[in-house]
Amino acid sequence: MAIDKQAREERRKAQEAGAKRLEEAGVFDDLFARIDAGEIQLDGDGGFIQELIKRGLERGLQTELTDHIGYDKGDPEARVYPNSRNGSFPKTVGTSVGDVELRIPRDRDGSFTPRLVPTGSRRLSQLDEMIISLYAGGMTVRDIEHHLASTVGTELSHETISNIVDEIADDVLAWQQRPLEAFYPVIYLDALIVKVRDGGHVRNKAAHIAVGVDMDGIKHVLGIWIQATEGAKFWAGVCAELANRGVRDVLIVCCDGLTGFPEAIEATWPDSMVQTCVVHLIRGAMRFVGYGQRRAVAAALKPIYQAVNADAARAALEAFAGSELGQANPHAAAVFADAWERFTPFLAFPPEVRRVIYTTNAIESLNYQLRKVSKNRGHFPNDNAVVKLLWLAICNIEDKRARAREKERGLRAERRKASGRLVEGQVVTNWKKALEQLAIVFPDRVQPYL
Repeated sequence: MAIDKQAREERRKAQEAGAKRLEEAGVFDDLFARIDAGEIQLDGDGGFIQELIKRGLERGLQTELTDHIGYDKGDPEARVYPNSRNGSFPKTVGTSVGDVELRIPRDRDGSFTPRLVPTGSRRLSQLDEMIISLYAGGMTVRDIEHHLASTVGTELSHETISNIVDEIADDVLAWQQRPLEAFYPVIYLDALIVKVRDGGHVRNKAAHIAVGVDMDGIKHVLGIWIQATEGAKFWAGVCAELANRGVRDVLIVCCDGLTGFPEAIEATWPDSMVQTCVVHLIRGAMRFVGYGQRRAVAAALKPIYQAVNADAARAALEAFAGSELGQANPHAAAVFADAWERFTPFLAFPPEVRRVIYTTNAIESLNYQLRKVSKNRGHFPNDNAVVKLLWLAICNIEDKRARAREKERGLRAERRKASGRLVEGQVVTNWKKALEQLAIVFPDRVQPYL
């Protein structure tokens, strides 16, 4: 913290010293006078900032060409060099402050390849980064097209912006296929619904996101899958993909009673336990409860999922089903009864482990943030577009939070307002205690990875 403050102070002093030298040299005097007189416009087409970028780029290109051919412009000894300057050609380059008209220098034998403005490039990298950031924030391609034209004056076609966004497809594919750890004590699985064009129709699809907890208690987003088929066939493919990426064993998988998922898990990792999310069960049980009875029913359900063991939970469920409140709300009891085999496994663990595995809320907050990004779109053109946007959105959210935390470094805890990690890199609360209990219950499976 002290080092960070010292670095900021040194940077501030260096910037102040540089500005003072320019002021003492009178560099700003004429500029400010002309700005005040209205002779110079700072931004917009032909503005000072745009012109400064143009001059800076052209000067850098001339320096590159000088290094390439071996002599300075106007050098009287130029004729002795085998290669020489050969004029320039015009090129329009999109930047974060609008389109800039450049003169690109060239050489006689055509061997000069600029690095500052690469051949074939029509945009500076900062503009590409801006477009991808806007896309990750939930803006559509046409929204970005209008935004660039109205704010920075850069006219980019719908196809160009699409191509810029598509350039990250390789990064998404590499992330989706990256090697994983051999062992995850816990994996959470949850989904959000997105609209995707399928042939001539737009239909709802589930985008499933898996979050794994490694041996250090750190959460990682393992992948995103768009459910194209129903049930066991789809989940068998997901589990096979995870196994092919290196996952050899999973202790507990917490999910929302997905059809065919327990069978796929048991076929891939036979010793794994599938736990139905208790919070989802409670929501399902409360779905048809009248407003006047919701508080009473919620209180009556607590003894079921807070029971000391499965037998006590069964007794609490039977007591609720036989009560006047339970008979008035038979659906609430039926939800727990129907999911009993996948609901009860967590009851065999002590409180430290229960808090880790009883719910998929570990990624509920992630899905909430992703819904805010995806709701701006009417629908996605295909499944790959969904995966691309969700991956970008996760990266964008984590980056924003990291920048906010960096700004608050050095402040006392009560003055910090920045949010912690959303999912990626977040550490499970009281993980050491939970892992200790898991090692006692599953000694042969946990010990080899300690």
